[in-house]
Amino acid sequence: MTSLQAIVALIAISAALSVIMTGAWLAWRQTGNSGWVDTVWTFGLGLTGIVAALVSIAGEPTMPRQIIVAAFAAVWAARLGLHIATRTAKITDDPRYADLIKGWGADASRQMFILLQKQALVSIPLAFAMFVAAHHPAPGFEARDLLAILIMLIAVGGEGISDWQLQTFKANPANKGGINDVGLWRFSRHPNYFFETFGWLAYPVLAIDFTGAYPWGFAALLGPACMYWLLVYVSGIPPLEEHMLRTRGDKFRAYQRRTNAFFLGPVKDVS
Repeated sequence: MTSLQAIVALIAISAALSVIMTGAWLAWRQTGNSGWVDTVWTFGLGLTGIVAALVSIAGEPTMPRQIIVAAFAAVWAARLGLHIATRTAKITDDPRYADLIKGWGADASRQMFILLQKQALVSIPLAFAMFVAAHHPAPGFEARDLLAILIMLIAVGGEGISDWQLQTFKANPANKGGINDVGLWRFSRHPNYFFETFGWLAYPVLAIDFTGAYPWGFAALLGPACMYWLLVYVSGIPPLEEHMLRTRGDKFRAYQRRTNAFFLGPVKDVS
């Protein structure tokens, strides 16, 4: 891959994500439910990844690794997108966005558009990680491909189990106002976020070539790094835990003291 080809890919990815997040803004404007923002983002990023994986560079034939990355993007988007869509259909608004919208007041529409374009911007490394992983020039299957598939299977399975355990907890009326600390949620306050980030490690595994034959492969590290930053420091844990502290109070503070925030680990002794 030449520098020019990489730049063209970045421009195309940036434009696609900007259009997608404009669509997310329109979905919010039409429905008043900001939960659809993440639904549109998930399906949109997945579609961008599929196209980026399968596009031909300088007439190259489709390689097995392109199929693998396209499948990763499709499975990831389908599972997470359907999960978010199902959840969104049952609520009137996403509390993380709702708090921002309330604070913006009459300027909410403009501020929301700017925020979603920022989300498009920070999503570029994710789509580009898929692109560079798919276009690693090594022919045929290698051990790295099998390892990447294993990582993605563990990630999708772990995140799916986490989401199912949380849904099951919430569906029980006896748990209303309580804290889900069973199953994977006993070992992490956000096991779904952990497995989401873990899955993005599959792309560097596919892309990185320590022989130096494919220097662009190291750009795939931007994928898991970006997702970790977003979930741990920006749009994931901070606003969600702020909401939980407001609605659950001391119950959630106790949960914070005994349970790791992100990584799966042993329950802390707070006696």
